[in-house]
Amino acid sequence: MPKPALSAILLAFSALTAWVVWQVGIVRLVTDTIAHPAGMQVFADLIVMGVLLLGFVYRDAKATGRRFWPWAVFTLTCGSFGPLLYLLSAKRRP
Repeated sequence: MPKPALSAILLAFSALTAWVVWQVGIVRLVTDTIAHPAGMQVFADLIVMGVLLLGFVYRDAKATGRRFWPWAVFTLTCGSFGPLLYLLSAKRRP
């Protein structure tokens, strides 16, 4: 994906995240999400997608000589911000 598109996604997602955290706080964001079966399903889906993304980041980091563990920790603590920033920080391949 082109970096301008990734940057736009990161900016929009950051704005949405900041607004939600400002409105309800981090703790309530999580507790409200897992308080209902529909929220639990979405939360589980995000975990599955995060694990799949970490698999991609692992293989790509290994192939390009980048370190994987900082991105894994960042993804596990900050969610989608990790893979988005990983992709944005990649050097362009010939």
